[in-house]
Amino acid sequence: MKIKPLEDRVVVKAQEAEEVSNGGIILPDTAKEKPQQGEIVATGPGKVSDSGNLIKLTVKKGDSILYGKYSGTEITVDGKEYLIMRESDILAIM
Repeated sequence: MKIKPLEDRVVVKAQEAEEVSNGGIILPDTAKEKPQQGEIVATGPGKVSDSGNLIKLTVKKGDSILYGKYSGTEITVDGKEYLIMRESDILAIM
């Protein structure tokens, strides 16, 4: 990957949207829920505090995470879609 996030931002590869509902109905593209889970593929170095100290990120590359439904900015790198978001947008590590 040719992208390096800055400060407290991370790059996330979102999980694929569900193709079939729990009841077995095949969902068209327009009815699929936006996924809220993904895997971190790159992290920034951390945020610099007001006192000048570097605050490292809690998450690391390879972590499976849960994030808010409308979090992040969608980007495309080398034909693959990713999300770039701040660490504060991440709700949990799974």
